[in-house]
Amino acid sequence: MPDDHATELAAVLRPIGQARGLPNAHYTDPATFQAERDALLWGGWAGIGVAADVPEPGDAVPLEFLGLPLLMLRGRDGVLRVFRNTCRHRGMILVDAPRRIEGAIRCPYHSWCYAHDGRLLATPHVGGPGMNRADGIVNDDLGLVEVASHVWRDVVFVDVSGATAPFEQVHAELLARWEAVDAPLVHGGDDSRFVLEVACNWKLAVENFCESYHLPWVHPGLNSYSRLEDHYHIEAKGFSGQGSTLYRRIRGEGGETFPDFAGWPESWEEGAEYISVFPNVLMGAQRDHAFAIVLEPTGIGTTREHVHLYYPAAETDAGLRAKNCAQWREVFEEDVFVVEGMQRGRVGPGFDGGRFSPAMDGPTHRFHQWVAARLTGRMSR
Repeated sequence: MPDDHATELAAVLRPIGQARGLPNAHYTDPATFQAERDALLWGGWAGIGVAADVPEPGDAVPLEFLGLPLLMLRGRDGVLRVFRNTCRHRGMILVDAPRRIEGAIRCPYHSWCYAHDGRLLATPHVGGPGMNRADGIVNDDLGLVEVASHVWRDVVFVDVSGATAPFEQVHAELLARWEAVDAPLVHGGDDSRFVLEVACNWKLAVENFCESYHLPWVHPGLNSYSRLEDHYHIEAKGFSGQGSTLYRRIRGEGGETFPDFAGWPESWEEGAEYISVFPNVLMGAQRDHAFAIVLEPTGIGTTREHVHLYYPAAETDAGLRAKNCAQWREVFEEDVFVVEGMQRGRVGPGFDGGRFSPAMDGPTHRFHQWVAARLTGRMSR
C-alpha cells in the first residue's frame, strides 16, 4: 500500500471528531476496488443470496460474486451448499440458469457428473471410447470445490477465502443482540422481493443505511411518524446501524395487520432495528415482518440491491404484503438520488473523504473504520 494511501486510512481510524472518511480512490479507482474485493468481500463472510431461492431439494441457482462463478444448491439431504460453478475437467460452467436438478450435476461439455454433495460420480470416455476410468483421474480428488457457507435470517453468507473463523464466532455479538428476535422467517414470495439498480459504489449504500441523520430531508413521509429523535445508534464489532423506539406497524384498509412473530419480546413491541452486517448485507427486524438486502457490487460505481421481505407465516394477507412491499420500495428508492449523488461527488479530486458529525455519524464512521482496519491489516478476519 503506498505511503500516502496508508496515511489517508490512518486518518479514517482516528476518533470520530478528528477522523476523515474514506478517500475518493475507494469509490472510483479500479485497483482499490480489487483490493477491497480481496480483503472485504472475498476475505471474510459476505452475502451472496437468500435460501428462499433454493427451497426444495435439487433447486440450484448460479450466480457471479464479483466475477467468481458460484452455485447455490440444496441437496437431496436438504442441506444448502455453495460450490464453485466450475467443472474440474476443463473449467466449464456447470449450471447457467436457475433450475431443478433431479439427477446428477452434469457438465454440458464432456458430461462429467457430480453428486449434490459435490462428489465426482462419472467421467465418461475419459480413458478413450467406452473407457470411463483413466490413470491420474482420481474421482475422490476431483469433486466440486465447496465454498464455506452459513445461512442466517435466510441470507446465504460465504467465505471465499476459506480462512475466516466460523460465522457464529465472527458475528457472536450480533447473534447475541438479536437472539430474542431471531424467530423463523417465511419469505413473502414473488410479491415480496424487488431489485434496485443503483449507480453508486456498494459502500455508499451501506453508509446511507447505517444512519438516521438523513431522515427529515430524504424520507419526510417516514420521518412524520418515525422521527429522527425516535432513533438511536448501533455501533459494534462487524456491524452498525440504527434503531427506532417508535415502530408503527402497517395496516390495511380495514385495519388488518400482520401477526407478530412468535415469542416476540415485550421490550421490542414498539421498537425496531436496522443494521448493516459488514460488508454487504442490510437487515431490518420488526414485530410483524423483517427484511434483508443483499448488495451485489456490479462495478466500481454500480450496485444491485436485492430486497427480500419476510413474515411470521406463509398465509399472511396478499394485499397487505403488496402494500408493505410498495411502501419499502418507496423508502429505498428515496435513497437512490443520495447515494448516486455521493458517487458523482467522489469524482472531484479535491474531496478529502469528508468529516463526521460526532453526534450523528457514529454508525457510518464505524463502517469506515472497519474498512480501513481490514485494508491495513489491523483487524483479523
